[in-house]
Amino acid sequence: MPDTGTLYVCATPIGNLGDITLRALETLKMVDFIAAEDTRHSKKLLDHYEIKATLISYHDHNERTRSEELIARLKEGKNGALISDAGMPGISDPGYVLINRCRQEGITIDVLPGANAALTALVLSGMPADNFLFLGFLPAAKGDRRKILKELTDIPYTIIFYEAPHRLVHTLEDILEILGDRMTAVARELTKIHQAVHRGTASELVQEFSSCHVKGECCLLIAPAEKLTNPGEPALWLKDLEELESQGMDSKQAMKTVAKKYGISKSVIYRARLNNHDTT
Repeated sequence: MPDTGTLYVCATPIGNLGDITLRALETLKMVDFIAAEDTRHSKKLLDHYEIKATLISYHDHNERTRSEELIARLKEGKNGALISDAGMPGISDPGYVLINRCRQEGITIDVLPGANAALTALVLSGMPADNFLFLGFLPAAKGDRRKILKELTDIPYTIIFYEAPHRLVHTLEDILEILGDRMTAVARELTKIHQAVHRGTASELVQEFSSCHVKGECCLLIAPAEKLTNPGEPALWLKDLEELESQGMDSKQAMKTVAKKYGISKSVIYRARLNNHDTT
């Protein structure tokens, strides 16, 4: 039996075609086949660098069945490359299934580093980058999206998401309501001619993007939750809440005001009120 081939996982440009490494180009020219998320999209990159290759479609909808076909080729001693439409395969893109199957079958894997939208946006945004949490795409369903955001209330690092343009305003509104009016950034058209980073409070970005048409996928970055040395106690929060409501302020605005005063999220105030009702 021939020795098994190697699977090369290659990062590709996220916009500017010049952002591909020399090593990736050499590898793509050498391999026997290239598994690509969208063969039509990848052909533009390959044609630009005059790379003639056997392209095989490998995407979310055929990942499991196609992985077995690719494993068979690799077992025959053929070398293959795995690429996605942009960035690193496996990071919010197809790739995990094939990579995992190669591990199970003892097939050699090599990863060629390169462009990544999340890291590019993080550095470009000026957000704290010593610690960060990347969560890929938020769920499209509002309830699921809000559930995840509620779990991130007290995360003390920069949070990074990918978001579709048509959901951007709704997501920013959810961030404002659940995480508070903290510093937020939206990075668009990364590495392209119209690259832009929009930075401001969540409320400012809601207003900005509500009045314009957004194109292209976005990277959304949220500043870390601030830690106060003395955020007060639930009894104090509820006392202030009661006073504001007695003055005629509606419950939602009162919770927002108290949360801002003590530097905590509105969801924390809400949970404190629920716990208080449960014990009375």
